[in-house]
Amino acid sequence: MATHPPGPAAAQVATLTLNTYAPRAVRQGLSRMGSDHGQLRQVPGLHFYRLLGTGQGSALTLSADLRRWARFAVWSSLDDLEAFEASAWRAQERALAAESCTAVLRPERWRGRWGGAEPFGGEPARGTDPGGPVAVLTRAAIRPTRLVRFWRAVPASQHQLDRTPGLIAAVGMGEVPLLHQATFSVWRSAQAMKAFAYGGAAHREVMARTHREGWYREELFARFAVLDIRGPWGGRDLWEEAGLGTGALEE
Repeated sequence: MATHPPGPAAAQVATLTLNTYAPRAVRQGLSRMGSDHGQLRQVPGLHFYRLLGTGQGSALTLSADLRRWARFAVWSSLDDLEAFEASAWRAQERALAAESCTAVLRPERWRGRWGGAEPFGGEPARGTDPGGPVAVLTRAAIRPTRLVRFWRAVPASQHQLDRTPGLIAAVGMGEVPLLHQATFSVWRSAQAMKAFAYGGAAHREVMARTHREGWYREELFARFAVLDIRGPWGGRDLWEEAGLGTGALEE
């Protein structure tokens, strides 16, 4: 859903917004998955976005949380994001939600496509790890013939994810039930993220099988530096939990 060509990769920021609605407003959250497109396609500087449902809890599961909906977006600049965050439309969105949390991210490394598009454009940075909290987005379009294998293997690979040292928060998301799945996670450090990705036998085996058995017809992996986390995530202040206090956004 690209509306504007991407700017230089170094100038971009990305966001992951989670809106959670009160039980009485479940239909409202669901309806916005269709009605929001008309507005978002016109937002200056928003050159890529996806609206996603979420699963219950933190891991990727077959469950669905009808109260919680996600928006992943890529912005040409921080100024474009801030203009959107200050807009009347965004203020109304926040007012309708029981809770709204936005992670502000700087794309660092990525590979792959999302719906045939390259969300970030340009070439990813390949510098040294800047330190501090990081976020990871994975997204895959699963081949229907590999669907059963995927859903048998993935829950085991994420067993007790929320108890993993260094994990701050995570959520499983999807565009198309069962077939188009994504995960987003925030970590205290790149080292903690890598320890989970490569340290657990179950997770390593799933990663190996995805390529060996051709589970995906399309996939995307992206890593980000976490610049800010605004608003509560499940009643938690993730910015405080990341050990960064309530300071201003870092650029």
